[in-house]
Amino acid sequence: MKKNIASIFVMGLAMGSLMIINSCGSKTEENTSAPSTEESTELGGQSAVKDDDSQQDIVKVASGSKDHTTLVAAIKAAEYVDVLSNAGPFTVFAPTNDAFNKLPEGTVETLVKPENKDKLRDILEYHVAVAVYKTDMFKDGQIINMANLGNVKISIKNGEIFINETAKIIGTVPSSNGIIHVIDNVLLEKK
Repeated sequence: MKKNIASIFVMGLAMGSLMIINSCGSKTEENTSAPSTEESTELGGQSAVKDDDSQQDIVKVASGSKDHTTLVAAIKAAEYVDVLSNAGPFTVFAPTNDAFNKLPEGTVETLVKPENKDKLRDILEYHVAVAVYKTDMFKDGQIINMANLGNVKISIKNGEIFINETAKIIGTVPSSNGIIHVIDNVLLEKK
């Protein structure tokens, strides 16, 4: 069975952070008093944290883009929101809606079905590296390992950066947990 090292790594970071936070609290009368009668709120993952002041994470940046509604819908269908909302660092190659429209008709609709969640996750993870790669760090012929353990190859032609020679970087947006490179084609791994 293929292990997803990136997911395990991210989950380990989250659990370690919670352990540190819990161990830092001191026990006082206030902490040991009877449970509050206040209505409790439902707990959520990192994506449930409301913060309007800090720089936005990758998911929040993508959610705010009218050109990435298909990508955001895919991230939600794959239940990948909390993973990409965690600390990172991540580099995400984010296909635009137009990039998804280039796929054969019905492909996206089929992939977002619950029974195809694992396949969708694999495709999404082929667009995520667990590191930050700024554009000035890319070198022609460079190989980058992706979260699904596949590799992409960087090509530089006339000053433009391509991933696997098919997807051109058409924009870059920093986020609080990494960097997003907007691309004009969906990356499909050759297996």
